[in-house]
Amino acid sequence: MPTIDHDTALRPRSFADYIGQAPIIENLRRSVAAARRANRPLDHFLIAGPAGLGKTSLAQVIAAEMGAKLRITSGPAITHKGELASILTAIQPGDVLFIDEIHRLPVPAQELLYSAMEDFRLDLVVGKQALAIQLPRFTLLGATTHPGMLAAPLMDRFGFCWQLRHYEAADMLAIVQRSAAALGIAIDELGAAEIARRARGTPRIANRLLRRVRDFADAIATDLVITRELAAAALEELGVDLAGLTTMDRAYLELVCHRGPLGAHAIAQLLAERRDTIEQTIEPYLLHAGLVERTARGRIGTHAGYRHMGVALPLPRKAA
Repeated sequence: MPTIDHDTALRPRSFADYIGQAPIIENLRRSVAAARRANRPLDHFLIAGPAGLGKTSLAQVIAAEMGAKLRITSGPAITHKGELASILTAIQPGDVLFIDEIHRLPVPAQELLYSAMEDFRLDLVVGKQALAIQLPRFTLLGATTHPGMLAAPLMDRFGFCWQLRHYEAADMLAIVQRSAAALGIAIDELGAAEIARRARGTPRIANRLLRRVRDFADAIATDLVITRELAAAALEELGVDLAGLTTMDRAYLELVCHRGPLGAHAIAQLLAERRDTIEQTIEPYLLHAGLVERTARGRIGTHAGYRHMGVALPLPRKAA
């Protein structure tokens, strides 16, 4: 099989290429068309949703559809407002600035964006002198997994917050088939469906699993067509079960089923993992899939979670 493995080959280049999130894409298509007719930059938008759902890809598509230059940075890459000021003063008219993980911008940098977004003006203090630098009209696209962590004044300056959702089964199948074609991987529909069903409704995971299944197939023989049986064997060897849970996911689920309710800190200690890994990487899909529930007392397994782990439901406690 060919060994094409470039992420750029898998990214959509236009709204027509973008699979899924249909209501959002249709609304963005209208907004972009209106901005282009009026010969003005697009409004500032926030793109929210769990990791891997295509926030960066969507920003690239928006910029391409606007015919604009895309400038990319991220919240963690900006340690002080001077770095953000340098980026903003380099912007050209009509540019699209994409800030990934915008909720991780330092507070002074977030505050610098207020006038930049609203009045296209950069307010700086150099020594004891206040400076107002006029900026060209541009579009800011922010991406976040935690919109609630943004300061309210910053949230208010976005024209809208687009909330990406986990993808439906049919969309996931189409994404796997499109990615396989882009990478030159031979796969039948049932093989693609097997990968799609275990990809947790997340395109990034689907593409990662597809590449690992390809590696598994290449180790057996060249030019194999990936079938359901081959895909299932590869994914089982990787520890990815029918619900898309990994070994760490199942360790978490087993823990809360046997010892819950548990807080995130306790779970992190028992699994020897960072708390942010628990809350940002492991928990979101378990909650989305209805396998875990957050309660006032802590995380607990749901009936579906107990069934998935093959664990008997705990007996109800008798009243004292």
